[in-house]
Amino acid sequence: MPGHRPDKAPVPNDGAAARAAAVALLARRDLPTGELQERLRIRGFDADTAVAVSTALASEGILNDERFAQNYVTYRAGRGRGPLRIIVELRRHGLADELIEAALAAGPDWMALACQVRRAKFGAQPPASWPQRARQSRFLQYRGFSADHIRAATGAEPDQD
Repeated sequence: MPGHRPDKAPVPNDGAAARAAAVALLARRDLPTGELQERLRIRGFDADTAVAVSTALASEGILNDERFAQNYVTYRAGRGRGPLRIIVELRRHGLADELIEAALAAGPDWMALACQVRRAKFGAQPPASWPQRARQSRFLQYRGFSADHIRAATGAEPDQD
């Protein structure tokens, strides 16, 4: 029967079963190390076994937090999300700040992405009034773009003397 799980509980320190469960989880989608360990603990494996399995998978290159961060940034930027929102999401996944910074640096041109997202939502013409500019700025802020990105996208650059 699809989706049926056997009633047998896993042995908490069974490394082979934990590895099989981890590989099955990673086959569905890429996971960061901390999330994989948590999912293994939820499935009934003890913390030491989860750490040992994740360490072994990382040494084999199957589990890679750097790859996860880069793929996550690429996917979320492709969906029109800005760097500030992506940072928060990656921190929730338990990734180190160094990995996050490296993935964002390798990401797209954030100002160009902010302009593209604004044009897709509001059209090619820049905002003509302050209320329109404020509305578009709030939208971009919600998406996770910084004030500099928003100013560039909405044409609200301060006068440069």
